[in-house]
Amino acid sequence: MAEVPNLFEDLKSCYSENEEYASAIDRFSLNQKSFYDTSYGPLDENCMNKSVSLSTLQTSEVSELSFKENLVVVSTSAHRKVLKKRRLSLNQTITNEDLEAIINGPEEEIIKPRSAPHIFQSNVKYKYMRILRKEFVLNDSIHQSVTLDATGQYLKAVALTDLSHEVKFDMGGYISATDDNTNPVTLRISKTRLFVSAQEEDQPVLLKEMPETPKIITGNELNLLFLWENERGHNFFRSAANSELLIATKEDSLVHMARGSSSMTDFQIS
Repeated sequence: MAEVPNLFEDLKSCYSENEEYASAIDRFSLNQKSFYDTSYGPLDENCMNKSVSLSTLQTSEVSELSFKENLVVVSTSAHRKVLKKRRLSLNQTITNEDLEAIINGPEEEIIKPRSAPHIFQSNVKYKYMRILRKEFVLNDSIHQSVTLDATGQYLKAVALTDLSHEVKFDMGGYISATDDNTNPVTLRISKTRLFVSAQEEDQPVLLKEMPETPKIITGNELNLLFLWENERGHNFFRSAANSELLIATKEDSLVHMARGSSSMTDFQIS
């Protein structure tokens, strides 16, 4: 009958050969303070010469994490995009499935900012081209005529009975190198140097006197420009400085700038 080898004797032999090395390690360890404040007693004799095997089925499938504060777990892709963010609460148990979901989860939806309105851009230049219309009259949707107020400084929408009080306008066309889809124009009272100038919301438009027709409009002078839109005979004039505001009227009131909710913003040109 074959003799069973004595494994303990083999281990004892290996220990004897490395005893000098082990002793040096032990002396070094005694001089070091342990990271863990824990002491261990001698191994029970019943545990000697026993081999313990842990299969994968015996390993824990759950990792217990303890948090003093909330923890945000962030996983990123190779392109540095944030794939998933999760906030873990106090003493929450994280399973392997949770970790897989964090790593392999789909990308979060990228929220794109809404496109900003065309608000004052001082670097845009508009070049004068030519007069598009001369000596025309503006009437709003209830047939009020745009004329001068009593002070001569503002425009007013009134129902005229005497056509001699009509105010006529000239429309000057401009072009920019950056935007070909709009029709930038100026509105000038005919045979004068007074140009319509946009203001803030609900503020009356001003009449600004210029020494001559501006050849280049940019910067602070953008208030002189309006984006002219024509839809089936209805004409709209949006401020080039703020395209959310349009030239508007109310019944027997000053011409002003508005978004169109409570004012009339369409005109007829005649």
